[in-house]
Amino acid sequence: MDYINIIGFIGGGCTTISFIPQVVLVLKTKSTKDISLMMYSVFVFGISLWLLYGILSDALPVIIPNLITFVLAGSILFMKVKNEIIQKNR
Repeated sequence: MDYINIIGFIGGGCTTISFIPQVVLVLKTKSTKDISLMMYSVFVFGISLWLLYGILSDALPVIIPNLITFVLAGSILFMKVKNEIIQKNR
């Protein structure tokens, strides 16, 4: 593995790890009221494009962190949408 890939993995790891506290907080409190639906929607879409880019270019330092971030941010987005639907139906 060359130094460029190592830099990519470290950078991707840092940005991916940054989502863990938010996921833990949302799972713990079940609250998403202070989370922007628009921001997470655009972010998850952007991450999915980075993931596709990584797959198409066969770049593991792009694929692995974006796949994990997609799952983490996607779970927050899913909970936000679910909570919005529940709120509207009350």
